[in-house]
Amino acid sequence: MIPDWMKETDIGPCQCSAVHHGKKGFIGKTIDGILGFLEEALVSDSFSKRDGFLQSLDPRAKLVSILTVIFATSLIGDLKLLLFVYILTLIFAYLSKIDVLFFIKRVWLFIPIFAGIIAIPMIFNVFFPGDPLIRLADFGSGVHLGPFPLSDSLYITRQGVNSAAIFTMRVAACVSAVVLLFLTTPQKVLFKSLRSVGVPKIYVFTLEMAYRYIFLLTEMIREMYIARKARTIKTGGMFEEQKWVGGRIGYTLIRSLDTSEKVHAAMMSRGYNGDVKIMQEFKMRNRDYISGAIAVSMSVLLVLISHNIIR
Repeated sequence: MIPDWMKETDIGPCQCSAVHHGKKGFIGKTIDGILGFLEEALVSDSFSKRDGFLQSLDPRAKLVSILTVIFATSLIGDLKLLLFVYILTLIFAYLSKIDVLFFIKRVWLFIPIFAGIIAIPMIFNVFFPGDPLIRLADFGSGVHLGPFPLSDSLYITRQGVNSAAIFTMRVAACVSAVVLLFLTTPQKVLFKSLRSVGVPKIYVFTLEMAYRYIFLLTEMIREMYIARKARTIKTGGMFEEQKWVGGRIGYTLIRSLDTSEKVHAAMMSRGYNGDVKIMQEFKMRNRDYISGAIAVSMSVLLVLISHNIIR
Protein backbone atom coordinates (compact mmCIF):
# COMPACT_ATOMS: atom_id res chain seq x y z
CA MET A 1 0.00 0.00 0.00
CA ILE A 2 1.38 3.39 -1.06
CA PRO A 3 1.47 6.05 1.69
CA ASP A 4 -0.58 9.19 1.11
CA TRP A 5 2.49 11.46 1.17
CA MET A 6 3.92 9.60 -1.83
CA LYS A 7 0.75 10.26 -3.85
CA GLU A 8 1.05 14.02 -3.47
CA THR A 9 2.52 15.91 -6.43
CA ASP A 10 4.26 19.23 -5.92
CA ILE A 11 3.67 21.76 -8.68
CA GLY A 12 6.68 24.03 -8.82
CA PRO A 13 9.65 24.25 -6.48
CA CYS A 14 9.59 23.99 -2.74
CA GLN A 15 8.70 27.16 -0.84
CA CYS A 16 12.14 27.08 0.78
CA SER A 17 13.98 26.58 -2.50
CA ALA A 18 16.24 29.27 -3.93
CA VAL A 19 14.35 28.95 -7.20
CA HIS A 20 11.11 29.95 -5.47
CA HIS A 21 12.64 33.24 -4.43
CA GLY A 22 12.92 35.05 -7.77
CA LYS A 23 15.42 37.57 -6.36
CA LYS A 24 18.79 37.51 -8.03
CA GLY A 25 21.73 37.76 -5.72
CA PHE A 26 25.21 39.08 -6.25
CA ILE A 27 26.34 35.96 -8.13
CA GLY A 28 23.25 35.79 -10.32
CA LYS A 29 23.66 39.36 -11.50
CA THR A 30 27.34 38.74 -12.24
CA ILE A 31 26.56 35.59 -14.25
CA ASP A 32 23.86 37.46 -16.18
CA GLY A 33 26.45 40.05 -17.14
CA ILE A 34 28.83 37.31 -18.32
CA LEU A 35 26.14 35.62 -20.38
CA GLY A 36 25.12 38.98 -21.82
CA PHE A 37 28.72 39.50 -22.92
CA LEU A 38 28.80 36.08 -24.58
CA GLU A 39 25.50 36.71 -26.36
CA GLU A 40 26.69 40.10 -27.59
CA ALA A 41 29.96 38.59 -28.81
CA LEU A 42 28.11 35.90 -30.77
CA VAL A 43 25.79 38.51 -32.30
CA SER A 44 28.80 40.62 -33.25
CA ASP A 45 30.44 37.65 -34.95
CA SER A 46 27.39 37.27 -37.19
CA PHE A 47 27.99 40.71 -38.75
CA SER A 48 31.29 39.55 -40.27
CA LYS A 49 29.41 36.93 -42.31
CA ARG A 50 27.06 39.41 -43.97
CA ASP A 51 27.41 40.52 -47.56
CA GLY A 52 28.38 44.13 -46.92
CA PHE A 53 30.90 46.61 -48.26
CA LEU A 54 33.62 46.25 -45.63
CA GLN A 55 33.12 42.48 -45.44
CA SER A 56 33.96 42.23 -49.14
CA LEU A 57 37.33 43.98 -48.82
CA ASP A 58 40.62 42.16 -48.31
CA PRO A 59 41.35 42.05 -44.56
CA ARG A 60 44.84 43.49 -45.04
CA ALA A 61 43.58 46.47 -47.02
CA LYS A 62 40.79 47.01 -44.51
CA LEU A 63 43.19 46.81 -41.56
CA VAL A 64 45.69 49.26 -43.04
CA SER A 65 42.93 51.66 -44.13
CA ILE A 66 41.20 51.76 -40.76
CA LEU A 67 44.46 52.08 -38.83
CA THR A 68 45.47 54.97 -41.10
CA VAL A 69 42.14 56.71 -40.46
CA ILE A 70 42.55 56.21 -36.70
CA PHE A 71 46.06 57.65 -36.75
CA ALA A 72 44.89 60.65 -38.79
CA THR A 73 41.90 61.19 -36.49
CA SER A 74 44.19 61.37 -33.47
CA LEU A 75 45.99 64.30 -35.17
CA ILE A 76 42.86 66.26 -36.13
CA GLY A 77 41.94 69.21 -33.94
CA ASP A 78 38.94 70.51 -35.87
CA LEU A 79 35.51 69.56 -34.52
CA LYS A 80 33.84 69.73 -37.94
CA LEU A 81 36.38 67.34 -39.45
CA LEU A 82 35.94 64.94 -36.54
CA LEU A 83 32.17 65.01 -37.05
CA PHE A 84 32.80 64.28 -40.72
CA VAL A 85 34.92 61.22 -39.85
CA TYR A 86 32.30 59.99 -37.37
CA ILE A 87 29.49 60.36 -39.93
CA LEU A 88 31.64 58.40 -42.39
CA THR A 89 31.83 55.53 -39.90
CA LEU A 90 28.02 55.53 -39.65
CA ILE A 91 27.74 55.46 -43.45
CA PHE A 92 30.15 52.54 -43.72
CA ALA A 93 28.29 50.74 -40.94
CA TYR A 94 25.09 51.09 -42.98
CA LEU A 95 26.84 49.94 -46.18
CA SER A 96 28.19 46.94 -44.26
CA LYS A 97 24.63 45.96 -43.26
CA ILE A 98 25.12 46.76 -39.59
CA ASP A 99 22.14 48.21 -37.76
CA VAL A 100 23.05 51.86 -37.23
CA LEU A 101 21.27 52.14 -33.86
CA PHE A 102 23.04 49.02 -32.61
CA PHE A 103 26.33 50.46 -33.84
CA ILE A 104 25.75 53.81 -32.11
CA LYS A 105 24.79 52.17 -28.81
CA ARG A 106 27.76 49.82 -28.96
CA VAL A 107 30.17 52.72 -29.53
CA TRP A 108 28.74 55.31 -27.14
CA LEU A 109 27.82 53.00 -24.28
CA PHE A 110 31.33 52.74 -22.87
CA ILE A 111 34.45 54.59 -23.97
CA PRO A 112 33.14 57.88 -25.47
CA ILE A 113 30.81 58.49 -22.50
CA PHE A 114 33.71 57.79 -20.13
CA ALA A 115 35.88 60.16 -22.18
CA GLY A 116 33.15 62.79 -21.92
CA ILE A 117 33.12 62.46 -18.12
CA ILE A 118 36.90 62.89 -18.05
CA ALA A 119 36.60 65.99 -20.24
CA ILE A 120 34.01 67.70 -17.99
CA PRO A 121 36.61 69.60 -15.88
CA MET A 122 37.96 71.13 -19.10
CA ILE A 123 34.85 73.25 -19.55
CA PHE A 124 35.37 75.28 -16.32
CA ASN A 125 37.58 78.34 -16.12
CA VAL A 126 39.34 76.87 -13.06
CA PHE A 127 41.08 74.31 -15.28
CA PHE A 128 40.83 75.88 -18.74
CA PRO A 129 40.81 79.72 -18.83
CA GLY A 130 38.85 81.33 -21.62
CA ASP A 131 35.90 83.49 -22.60
CA PRO A 132 32.82 83.12 -20.35
CA LEU A 133 29.97 81.16 -21.90
CA ILE A 134 27.75 80.39 -18.88
CA ARG A 135 28.38 82.08 -15.52
CA LEU A 136 27.69 79.74 -12.59
CA ALA A 137 28.76 81.59 -9.43
CA ASP A 138 30.48 84.77 -8.19
CA PHE A 139 32.89 84.35 -5.27
CA GLY A 140 34.34 87.82 -5.03
CA SER A 141 38.01 88.63 -4.65
CA GLY A 142 40.49 86.92 -2.35
CA VAL A 143 38.81 83.49 -2.26
CA HIS A 144 41.11 80.51 -1.60
CA LEU A 145 40.65 76.75 -1.68
CA GLY A 146 43.23 75.79 0.92
CA PRO A 147 46.55 77.20 -0.32
CA PHE A 148 45.22 77.64 -3.87
CA PRO A 149 43.67 80.98 -4.88
CA LEU A 150 40.41 80.88 -6.85
CA SER A 151 39.18 83.25 -9.52
CA ASP A 152 36.51 85.81 -8.75
CA SER A 153 33.81 83.71 -10.45
CA LEU A 154 33.12 80.21 -11.73
CA TYR A 155 31.93 79.90 -15.31
CA ILE A 156 31.99 77.61 -18.33
CA THR A 157 34.39 78.77 -21.01
CA ARG A 158 33.82 78.72 -24.74
CA GLN A 159 37.33 77.33 -25.36
CA GLY A 160 36.84 74.64 -22.71
CA VAL A 161 33.58 73.40 -24.23
CA ASN A 162 35.19 73.30 -27.66
CA SER A 163 38.21 71.35 -26.36
CA ALA A 164 36.02 68.88 -24.46
CA ALA A 165 33.84 68.34 -27.54
CA ILE A 166 36.92 67.79 -29.73
CA PHE A 167 38.38 65.28 -27.25
CA THR A 168 35.10 63.34 -26.92
CA MET A 169 34.41 63.31 -30.65
CA ARG A 170 37.97 62.21 -31.41
CA VAL A 171 37.56 59.24 -29.06
CA ALA A 172 34.14 58.43 -30.56
CA ALA A 173 35.48 58.49 -34.13
CA CYS A 174 38.47 56.28 -33.28
CA VAL A 175 36.36 53.80 -31.32
CA SER A 176 33.80 53.68 -34.14
CA ALA A 177 36.53 52.81 -36.64
CA VAL A 178 37.88 50.06 -34.38
CA VAL A 179 34.40 48.63 -33.79
CA LEU A 180 33.81 48.59 -37.56
CA LEU A 181 37.01 46.60 -38.00
CA PHE A 182 36.05 44.01 -35.39
CA LEU A 183 32.41 43.71 -36.48
CA THR A 184 33.20 43.18 -40.17
CA THR A 185 36.23 40.88 -39.79
CA PRO A 186 36.16 37.33 -38.38
CA GLN A 187 38.46 36.83 -35.43
CA LYS A 188 40.80 34.33 -37.12
CA VAL A 189 41.01 36.39 -40.28
CA LEU A 190 41.82 39.50 -38.27
CA PHE A 191 44.68 37.77 -36.45
CA LYS A 192 46.09 36.44 -39.71
CA SER A 193 45.91 39.89 -41.28
CA LEU A 194 47.82 41.29 -38.30
CA ARG A 195 50.65 38.84 -38.99
CA SER A 196 50.59 39.66 -42.72
CA VAL A 197 51.24 43.37 -42.04
CA GLY A 198 54.24 42.65 -39.82
CA VAL A 199 52.86 42.47 -36.28
CA PRO A 200 55.20 40.20 -34.21
CA LYS A 201 54.05 36.64 -33.53
CA ILE A 202 54.11 37.04 -29.75
CA TYR A 203 51.52 39.86 -29.83
CA VAL A 204 49.20 38.03 -32.21
CA PHE A 205 49.54 34.82 -30.19
CA THR A 206 48.74 36.66 -26.94
CA LEU A 207 45.66 38.31 -28.44
CA GLU A 208 44.44 35.04 -29.91
CA MET A 209 44.82 33.12 -26.65
CA ALA A 210 43.22 35.92 -24.62
CA TYR A 211 40.22 36.00 -26.95
CA ARG A 212 39.71 32.25 -26.77
CA TYR A 213 40.23 32.00 -23.02
CA ILE A 214 37.60 34.66 -22.33
CA PHE A 215 34.91 32.33 -23.65
CA LEU A 216 36.44 29.22 -22.08
CA LEU A 217 36.67 30.74 -18.61
CA THR A 218 33.23 32.35 -18.70
CA GLU A 219 31.69 29.03 -19.69
CA MET A 220 33.52 27.33 -16.82
CA ILE A 221 32.25 29.96 -14.36
CA ARG A 222 28.70 29.53 -15.64
CA GLU A 223 28.89 25.76 -15.10
CA MET A 224 30.18 26.24 -11.54
CA TYR A 225 27.34 28.64 -10.77
CA ILE A 226 24.69 26.30 -12.19
CA ALA A 227 26.14 23.40 -10.16
CA ARG A 228 26.02 25.48 -6.98
CA LYS A 229 22.49 26.75 -7.64
CA ALA A 230 21.24 23.21 -8.30
CA ARG A 231 22.40 22.21 -4.80
CA THR A 232 21.15 25.31 -3.00
CA ILE A 233 18.05 25.12 -0.82
CA LYS A 234 18.05 28.69 0.44
CA THR A 235 20.05 31.66 -0.80
CA GLY A 236 22.65 33.09 1.55
CA GLY A 237 23.51 36.65 2.29
CA MET A 238 25.71 39.01 0.35
CA PHE A 239 28.78 38.16 2.43
CA GLU A 240 28.40 34.42 1.77
CA GLU A 241 27.98 34.96 -1.96
CA GLN A 242 31.04 37.23 -2.14
CA LYS A 243 33.03 34.66 -0.15
CA TRP A 244 32.03 31.97 -2.64
CA VAL A 245 32.99 34.21 -5.56
CA GLY A 246 36.40 34.85 -3.99
CA GLY A 247 37.00 31.13 -3.63
CA ARG A 248 35.92 30.48 -7.23
CA ILE A 249 38.28 33.21 -8.48
CA GLY A 250 41.23 31.38 -6.94
CA TYR A 251 40.03 28.04 -8.29
CA THR A 252 39.54 29.54 -11.75
CA LEU A 253 43.07 30.96 -11.68
CA ILE A 254 44.51 27.53 -10.86
CA ARG A 255 42.41 25.87 -13.56
CA SER A 256 43.42 28.49 -16.13
CA LEU A 257 47.14 28.03 -15.40
CA ASP A 258 46.84 24.26 -15.63
CA THR A 259 44.80 24.46 -18.83
CA SER A 260 47.20 26.93 -20.44
CA GLU A 261 50.16 24.59 -19.88
CA LYS A 262 48.28 21.63 -21.33
CA VAL A 263 47.04 23.61 -24.34
CA HIS A 264 50.49 25.02 -25.05
CA ALA A 265 52.08 21.57 -24.85
CA ALA A 266 49.40 20.15 -27.16
CA MET A 267 49.92 22.97 -29.67
CA MET A 268 53.69 22.59 -29.67
CA SER A 269 53.41 18.83 -30.16
CA ARG A 270 51.36 19.52 -33.29
CA GLY A 271 53.96 21.83 -34.79
CA TYR A 272 52.56 25.23 -33.85
CA ASN A 273 55.09 27.98 -34.63
CA GLY A 274 53.06 31.13 -33.89
CA ASP A 275 51.51 31.63 -37.33
CA VAL A 276 47.73 31.79 -37.68
CA LYS A 277 46.70 29.19 -40.24
CA ILE A 278 43.21 29.31 -41.73
CA MET A 279 41.62 27.97 -44.89
CA GLN A 280 40.90 31.42 -46.32
CA GLU A 281 43.64 32.80 -48.57
CA PHE A 282 44.11 36.54 -48.98
CA LYS A 283 44.00 38.00 -52.48
CA MET A 284 44.18 41.70 -53.25
CA ARG A 285 41.87 42.98 -55.99
CA ASN A 286 41.59 46.34 -57.70
CA ARG A 287 38.84 47.50 -55.38
CA ASP A 288 41.09 46.75 -52.38
CA TYR A 289 43.93 48.86 -53.77
CA ILE A 290 41.50 51.67 -54.64
CA SER A 291 39.87 51.58 -51.19
CA GLY A 292 43.24 51.65 -49.44
CA ALA A 293 44.49 54.51 -51.60
CA ILE A 294 41.32 56.53 -50.94
CA ALA A 295 41.57 55.94 -47.18
CA VAL A 296 45.21 57.01 -47.03
CA SER A 297 44.66 60.04 -49.28
CA MET A 298 41.63 61.17 -47.29
CA SER A 299 43.50 60.78 -44.01
CA VAL A 300 46.43 62.87 -45.23
CA LEU A 301 44.06 65.51 -46.63
CA LEU A 302 42.12 65.80 -43.36
CA VAL A 303 45.32 66.23 -41.35
CA LEU A 304 46.58 68.93 -43.71
CA ILE A 305 43.25 70.78 -43.55
CA SER A 306 43.16 70.49 -39.74
CA HIS A 307 46.62 72.10 -39.45
CA ASN A 308 45.74 74.88 -41.94
CA ILE A 309 48.29 73.66 -44.46
CA ILE A 310 45.52 73.38 -47.04
CA ARG A 311 42.58 75.78 -46.95
